[in-house]
Amino acid sequence: MKTRHWGGIGFALLLSALMVGGAAAPVAPIADPNPDAAHGFRAMMNASVARMHAGMQVPFTGDADRDFAQMMIPHHQGAIDMALVELRYGKDQRLKRLAQEIIVAQQQEIAVMHLALGDALPPGSPAPTQLSPDPKVHHER
Repeated sequence: MKTRHWGGIGFALLLSALMVGGAAAPVAPIADPNPDAAHGFRAMMNASVARMHAGMQVPFTGDADRDFAQMMIPHHQGAIDMALVELRYGKDQRLKRLAQEIIVAQQQEIAVMHLALGDALPPGSPAPTQLSPDPKVHHER
């Protein structure tokens, strides 16, 4: 069964309608101050989540450690990809700093999982915390 998640305004309107016992009056949608940025954020975040979920679909081997690592690597990469989107579009410096920390920590954890799987580690590279102005640079695979 699918669960519907309500945004703050939608939930508040629904709650108001239920409390009053009638239908809520029509409310004009709030205009996005920067629709291109909002669309870019949504598109990049959705793409990150889709890649993560696709990557986590691995066949089970019966080895819990191997299966765990093989599923967690794309999960952690998804966190990195989403943190990169925050760095591109976010404004809150605390969240941008957190995104940078997520990138570094998740890269380290991915390396540990690759070692546990017996994979060779790729050559080191700097953490991708500074983004190119071109959104395609960091999100094409």
